[in-house]
Amino acid sequence: MTGPTAQQVPGQTTAPEAAPPGTEGLGRLRETFPPKRIGTVRMVGLLFMGTVSLVIPPLGAYFLWLAFKTPNLSRKQAARRLHLFEHGLAEVGKNGEVSVFRWDSMTVLQEITERYANGIYVGTTYVYTLYREHGTTLKVTDFYAQPERWGPAFQEEITRAQLPRLLAGLEQGQTLAYGGLSVNLHGVATAKGSLTWPEIEKVEIAQGTLVLRKHGKKLFWARMPVKEIPNLFLFLTLVERLRYGGPRQDA
Repeated sequence: MTGPTAQQVPGQTTAPEAAPPGTEGLGRLRETFPPKRIGTVRMVGLLFMGTVSLVIPPLGAYFLWLAFKTPNLSRKQAARRLHLFEHGLAEVGKNGEVSVFRWDSMTVLQEITERYANGIYVGTTYVYTLYREHGTTLKVTDFYAQPERWGPAFQEEITRAQLPRLLAGLEQGQTLAYGGLSVNLHGVATAKGSLTWPEIEKVEIAQGTLVLRKHGKKLFWARMPVKEIPNLFLFLTLVERLRYGGPRQDA
């Protein structure tokens, strides 16, 4: 029997690939993301600086080391893959090792940073830190192509897989913790106090920060960096459910 194959991702030139060993329980392979190759100008720059700087051996060696670590020149780096499945994801490392995480039991922290030089936008950095229940971690970065596609997919699939169980827990009286915030049927709380759901006027994200505002108050009631909120999309979905009618699973 042949294994599942990935769908072609728009913008990719690689053909669909077979699922790697150890992923048999993850269901259908949906998408595969290869490493993002370095642009020609940057690659030429690294090689040029490495060659010119050989008069200063440590500096020249550093630039050449950077160049030969890229997927353009390193077979091991070029062979790495990020696979998204029906029930989880798998990363194939540079030595062929396969790390598997399931949507229904994993946690993710995301850190997306826009970079500027002299006020001019020069790019965005993506870092997603994945956690298994027993504590194993993995960082997935924009080393892989299309982070603006696979990053939200992580969050959306986690939300889809875990939301029903968490809604049921809330109905049974559980309190759920998300970094420095906790939520239950009655409201949201921090170390400084709590608000009931009707008291919350707005929940918004601005400049990488989650902001909660209370009715009748100009200043924010609480705020927290997005990068500290586990399973961000899941948290926001729960908050919206609780603000507008409670944890009805058929809503």
